[in-house]
Amino acid sequence: MFALVLVAAAVGALAQRISGLGFALVVSPVLVLVLGAFDGVMIVNLCAAVSAAMAVPLVRRDIEWRRYAALAGCALIGIVPGAVLAAHLPGPVLEISIGALLIVALTVSVLLTHTDVVLSGPVTLVVSGVASGAMNAAAGIGGPAVSVYAMLSRWPHRSFAATLQPFFLTLGLCSLGAKWIASGGRMPGLEPWQWLAILACTAGGLLVGQRVAPHVPAAAARRIVITIAYLGAVSILVKGLTDL
Repeated sequence: MFALVLVAAAVGALAQRISGLGFALVVSPVLVLVLGAFDGVMIVNLCAAVSAAMAVPLVRRDIEWRRYAALAGCALIGIVPGAVLAAHLPGPVLEISIGALLIVALTVSVLLTHTDVVLSGPVTLVVSGVASGAMNAAAGIGGPAVSVYAMLSRWPHRSFAATLQPFFLTLGLCSLGAKWIASGGRMPGLEPWQWLAILACTAGGLLVGQRVAPHVPAAAARRIVITIAYLGAVSILVKGLTDL
């Protein structure tokens, strides 16, 4: 089962580099199923931060720092309630919540690709940022909320994908710290070599993605990520319902 975690970390990092987001969407379902809701999401937060930190130097020229600062500031507001929910909800309830959040967020993202609505004002940014922070802390899935904002505001994909990297770095570290505090210092029960193996696979997937990214259309990569995420979300939802 731990080998499955390593494969998910590598594939998630690969997807992150190709499409700009997707690490948590790919990895969160697997880690929650294998390690449980709380431990799984904490590891997702850490690995997502590591993946983003490695990606920042590769895409720094396309980062919109002003928009990053606005989104990150709003996301920090949402992290606190998300961390409290993650620390105190029963495992099955949290699994059901994670699965349902993934399904709803993915569905909204897909539907909005077929609309001509343009909403690029501050209200859209604030709502998306706060929702991203709360969902990242509770379920490790901060990407769909900001992808909804990107679609509504017609944010060009290149700068969007680049700006998400420092955003995910900030979100991952803050979510990890908030949940550690909210849970009284609880950390996943992994051996040191397991932590190193997960981080190594994350780094390896990112490096492979750096070579593959120029040859994969962004639209195709996004469709693959969404398909995998939908399957994982349904699996988590079913597991939570059967564990009640």
